[in-house]
Amino acid sequence: MESLSHNSMGLPAQIWQPFAEHRAAIRCPAGFLIYLQGTEATCFYYLKEGRVKSYIQSENGGERVLNIYGPGSLFGEASFLDELPRVSSAMALTPCQLVPIDRELVTQEIARDPKLALAMLKYLARTVRLLSGQVDQMAFRPAKWRVARYLLTLADSQGTVLCTQDDVAASVSVSRVTVSRILNRLARDGVLQLGYRSVQLLKPEQLEQICFSESSEE
Repeated sequence: MESLSHNSMGLPAQIWQPFAEHRAAIRCPAGFLIYLQGTEATCFYYLKEGRVKSYIQSENGGERVLNIYGPGSLFGEASFLDELPRVSSAMALTPCQLVPIDRELVTQEIARDPKLALAMLKYLARTVRLLSGQVDQMAFRPAKWRVARYLLTLADSQGTVLCTQDDVAASVSVSRVTVSRILNRLARDGVLQLGYRSVQLLKPEQLEQICFSESSEE
């Protein structure tokens, strides 16, 4: 799973800040369902503070995490722009501050700064690349590679990943038992430390070696 952010695309860190300057932020607690798969997209969101996951659910209740968003990100924009029902749900992982962006606001800000339109096109194109990469991971990569890539992608500047083993399993399409086995083995080897709803990377370079190795095994 590859995280989608303005930094990963070479966009300025504050590129979406204009959206937050003219609307009050909405505060929501951890676990708050921001929008639901299959519903109408009347707006998209600028994430001012906190972390949000987007995910899809199958009819039998299975879940796959598509992305984890951090402060400064946009999310929910694809269904808003194509005016079709949402293809995923979004939930707050931590207490969040969100700025809803409707058609009036986005039109207003793009009129003020036309470069925002090009930035949004780049952001949408990157979403397509993200999903294509996830298909590749599900189809061709071993479980240990997927887990290592997930941790490296979502780690903050201190090497902390806020997640549960269920989150990891849903994100990389691997059973929770397999994820637990991989994480415990990496913990025993001193590569990471397992905490309550978190993982601390101690030797991220060893996870990078797993990702670069074509012979990684579960």
